[in-house]
Amino acid sequence: MINDVENNDWFRGSFITLEIRGGYCGSAFIFSGRKVRTRGDSQCEETESTMKFSRAFNAASVLFVLLLITIVTAKKSGDVTELQIGVKFKPKSCELKAHKGDRVSVHYSGKLTDGTVFDSSYERNDPIEFELGSGQVIKGWDQGLLGMCVGEKRKLKIPAKLGYGESGSPPKIPGGATLVFDTELVAVNGKKSAADSEL
Repeated sequence: MINDVENNDWFRGSFITLEIRGGYCGSAFIFSGRKVRTRGDSQCEETESTMKFSRAFNAASVLFVLLLITIVTAKKSGDVTELQIGVKFKPKSCELKAHKGDRVSVHYSGKLTDGTVFDSSYERNDPIEFELGSGQVIKGWDQGLLGMCVGEKRKLKIPAKLGYGESGSPPKIPGGATLVFDTELVAVNGKKSAADSEL
């Protein structure tokens, strides 16, 4: 018994399923319209090479998809869901610390996780001043700079929910972006050292 499966009118790149005498024979991926002939009495022998190619192609497709997923995951691997604080430098003497309500002066460099710098007070040689914990800056800063010593340097990785959220801050900061800040506390309430507080 010979069963012919015609796919000349099918869309190029279609999958077909071959059945012989009511039993499953296999699936094949069709690149162009052609006839696939199978013999029921030889258990799909004529389609064996087609099936082998199909299995090899399917395996390659799965590997390709996994590779794409890996690339996308790697690209997003710098993102965080919670605030991360890393101390890069801390002076031996820490007599002046930043507390909620203090007016602080901070140098910073802000980057996206891919390394793109979107702002830097170092380039302007002009540290930013604000009242800590009062909402004058993003929440990641209000939380990440608490307890910082004058002269201390911290690296803050700030999730979008503590940064600019899903809307971002166009054009430099996209929505949902994790922000990376290198920060340095320059002064607290106008004082740069313990000696200043004694004056």
